[in-house]
This record gives sequence, structure tokens and C-alpha cells, in this order.
Amino acid sequence: MRIVLVGAPGSGKGTQSENIVKKLGITHLATGDLLRAEVAAGTELGLKAKSVMDAGQLVSDDIVLGMIKARISKLENGFLLDGFPRNINQAQALDALLEEISQPIDKVIYFDVPFEVIKVRLLARGRSDDNEATIDKRGIVFEQETYPLLEYYTLQGKCTTVSGAGEIDQISENIFKALV
Repeated sequence: MRIVLVGAPGSGKGTQSENIVKKLGITHLATGDLLRAEVAAGTELGLKAKSVMDAGQLVSDDIVLGMIKARISKLENGFLLDGFPRNINQAQALDALLEEISQPIDKVIYFDVPFEVIKVRLLARGRSDDNEATIDKRGIVFEQETYPLLEYYTLQGKCTTVSGAGEIDQISENIFKALV
């Protein structure tokens, strides 16, 4: 099974991705982890990414897609994408890449969580970049860039909304019902 998780930072994607990959026996692909692994391995894509990151810039979609393609092409049991795509352009490029290797997305799970709940969760994490101003900015970016993915994937018949608020076990149960 090939799954994409969509949700604002703090919506519970990371927590639930662990449960999903364990139960389904698929590979968790977080773009940040892929970038760090490619840089550490000194691959051609990793070297390109490193020079961009060292300059304080965002790694291009082409580099990220190249890393995803390299990793996915080696998988046999499916994958869960967490953190990508984040906007329509990335989703369209991802769809084209996956069509090219005959591994289209099966399901998109959207974690619907009220912003006030997300704010409380992020502030409780205690990370230095989790302050109210940064959290508010992330919320705006999510609404403007990532939220439109829901319509994009809904029109493809792939998107299911799951409440990301409440008990972890109940959220997991709802996710697995949605994946059937």
C-alpha cells in the first residue's frame, strides 16, 4: 500500500505513522530523513542538497523527488510519505513520478485537528522553534499551500479525513478503518 499523510505540524502524523508502518509492514519515508541520509551517504543528490542547505535555502522539489524516486524504486512492500507533498505542484510532480514507475498513491489520510489543539500540542513539545508566532505562521502556510491538496486528492477519490484530536488509539483505529 502507498499512503500519503497530510496534516498541519502537530496534527499527529509522526505519532500515527509509526503505528501504520508497523501494522502494514511498509516503509516510512519522511523527506527530512531522506535528505539527511543522502547527504550522509555523499550521493550526487545528497551533495546537491547539502550545498543548497549550507546556503540556507530550501532544497528544490527536483532534488527531493529524485531522492523519493531512488528510495521508492527499491521498495517492494509499499510506503508511507510524511512531509511530502506540501503543495499542488509537488503533488502533481509526485503523481507523474509514481506513474512513471507504476506505483501510484493508494490513499491520502488528512489529519483534521482544530488549530487551537495543534497550538497546545506544539507549545507542549518545548522545541525552541515552537513558539506562538512561529506556530501561527506555520498554520497560515498550511492553509494557503497544503490545504488545497485535500481537494486535489479528493477529486482523485483518494483522500479520507480522520479526526486527529482525541486518544491516540482511537485515532489509529479510525485510520485503519479509512485504509480498508
